[in-house]
Amino acid sequence: MINTDNRRAFLVASASGFAGLHFGTPAKTMANEIAAARSANGSRGGGQAKSVILFFLCGGASHVDMWDMKPAAPAEYRGPFRPISTSAPDIQCCEHLPLLAKQAKHLAVIRSVCGTVNTNDHHAGYYYNLTGHVPDTTFKTQGNDRRPYADDWPFIGSVVGSRRPNQHGLPSAITLPHKPSKLPYTRPGQFAARLGVEFDPLYVQGTIEEPLKFQVPSLILSGDVTAEQLQSRQQLLKQLDVARSQFENSPVEQKWKQHQQRTLDLLLSSGTTKVFDLESESEATRARYGTSVNAMSLLLARRLVEAETPFVTVFWKENEAIKNQCKSAGGWDTHGNNFECLKNHLLPEFDRAFAALIEDLAQRNLLDQTLLIVNSEMGRTPKIGDPRSGGVSGAGRDHWTHCQSVLMAGGGIQGGQTYGSSDRLGEYPEEHPLTPADIAKTAYYAAGIDDLRAQDAQGRPYNLLDEGRPIKELFG
Repeated sequence: MINTDNRRAFLVASASGFAGLHFGTPAKTMANEIAAARSANGSRGGGQAKSVILFFLCGGASHVDMWDMKPAAPAEYRGPFRPISTSAPDIQCCEHLPLLAKQAKHLAVIRSVCGTVNTNDHHAGYYYNLTGHVPDTTFKTQGNDRRPYADDWPFIGSVVGSRRPNQHGLPSAITLPHKPSKLPYTRPGQFAARLGVEFDPLYVQGTIEEPLKFQVPSLILSGDVTAEQLQSRQQLLKQLDVARSQFENSPVEQKWKQHQQRTLDLLLSSGTTKVFDLESESEATRARYGTSVNAMSLLLARRLVEAETPFVTVFWKENEAIKNQCKSAGGWDTHGNNFECLKNHLLPEFDRAFAALIEDLAQRNLLDQTLLIVNSEMGRTPKIGDPRSGGVSGAGRDHWTHCQSVLMAGGGIQGGQTYGSSDRLGEYPEEHPLTPADIAKTAYYAAGIDDLRAQDAQGRPYNLLDEGRPIKELFG
């Protein structure tokens, strides 16, 4: 367990949303190890991804209405949507994803992921899919009161970031455009946790009202403070800190000092400002992605890949303007009116933005070195009708953790293929059953990370993820 001081440091650092330096192994040594792993994996397809973009569809995306459709199933399962052919002969997708259909030649559609959790809810679904670890009993006993804990298993992005220091000054793991979910219901699994708060993602915030504006609250100069004034204040603080040297020698305080210094470096970096300046992109490029904050988050993710950021997470930001139509928070948690909500809102926005990202990366020769993952905390019930929204007449789909689909592209993945299958109704995996641990291991494999050893606060070794195996069959 983590002691009280470390737990407090975890909560404070997570609140500021700051990712720091590597803990345990020197950054140069780790970079050399990654280069060696890439070389070793190159002959068998892994290790090509310099960056990973995780696009997480918050709420639980309906696998049976998007990329694992069941046109031969009874009407009470299949719904009104029809599958269409794509640029890949082996892939069909929903008729409301026409732009993505053109990019299917780049996609691997994984249809046999079983993320069963004992609570069938969002908290546990996030945790399982973001860490690769089965949720423990606290998720069942505490429900939505289950907070992120300092001794949780770490987020996949934090693990990649800890092994892949960014050589250009930016944090190695960046999350945008929000931190799911609203306090006090922050979703567990999205933090570095036991790996160390220095590996927490940098949280960058965007809003629906101003989709071109992204900011980090902990990296904003207040009022009319200039960079020069900030440097002057920093010098004063250094003089005052001499009197606190004894306190500063504690491990927790030293770790927090790293956060402060990295924050200052980012504030004073002109490069940081340029990366987040979406207005420097042409209007044509922005229009290609769409106008929403989710679309602009994917465009920013592309810019962060160009800046060689190892791991970027885009958590779909819910639109409260449509929450009543979908009986949800305005995202993919479509308890009611599932089909109209997907057709009129969610699918067009997703289709345009994600297809644009794939095409943009391919045209810039960045797709082969960037692994794209589309995931969610769960699938949705194949049988239509959620009792909470009027049953069959409410046309909703409830939570379903027993089967879901995951998309991958780039980063050495062979496009135009499907892997695994669900049963005839889309309820359970049938061929090549997988778990979120296998998805996590595949991300690590693509990034050339095969050493998952770590040490706890007492110096005892442990493995960050024992379960699962990389799906090497996906790689060309």
